[in-house]
Amino acid sequence: MPHVISVNLARPRPNPTKSGVETTGIDKRPVDQPVAVRAPGSGPEGLGSGLVGDGVYDRHNHGGDDQAVYAYSRENLDMWALELGRELGNGSFGENLTTSGLDLEAALIGERWRVGAAGPLLEVSLPRIPCATFALWLDERRWVRRFTERALPGTYLRVIEPGEIGSGDAITIVFRPAHHDLTIGECFRALTTEADLLPRLLDVEELPEYTRESARKRTAATPVPVALPEPVAE
Repeated sequence: MPHVISVNLARPRPNPTKSGVETTGIDKRPVDQPVAVRAPGSGPEGLGSGLVGDGVYDRHNHGGDDQAVYAYSRENLDMWALELGRELGNGSFGENLTTSGLDLEAALIGERWRVGAAGPLLEVSLPRIPCATFALWLDERRWVRRFTERALPGTYLRVIEPGEIGSGDAITIVFRPAHHDLTIGECFRALTTEADLLPRLLDVEELPEYTRESARKRTAATPVPVALPEPVAE
């Protein structure tokens, strides 16, 4: 049964980047008690994280309704731990939910999960795009490139209905869109390494409008190969 292994909240620490944001919440640690989850609102004036007690400090680039909750699988953390030769505890990638039993990269954009018997309803929204803070936190050489090439980004989630999440809560997929088949993995590759996939994003209404607009602009800017005329026999 797919379930939440741990719920992880931020321990604020100085931000090592030169972004002008002094604090980062990427250092997330498991907590023992259930955590309230609600839609945080969008923009710098919002609450940042969807989890009460969590912290998002760069609200221009992170958090908000479309990135309210971040989930990463224990299976992928274990894969990275073997490759990197180091222990990766729950929350090591800055995820709010460490999950088990779900292929997060195969989740459809707009897919909905009920967490716990009467917990929150969450909606798959976006893949995580690696940033400089993530790279400095992991302190692994060429980390952004390695993470991108592996294309195992985990998923951000919207909060459709509030509730509480605790470790051990079951995750039940209660809805999958029928009008598209765009997965988190394909969306991530479209936005990073495979621009030829960008047209697949344009009609997926469950994606944030700013993501679709970026895809439209990038698609329009991509040169279209010009077919050469067939040679004429002389």
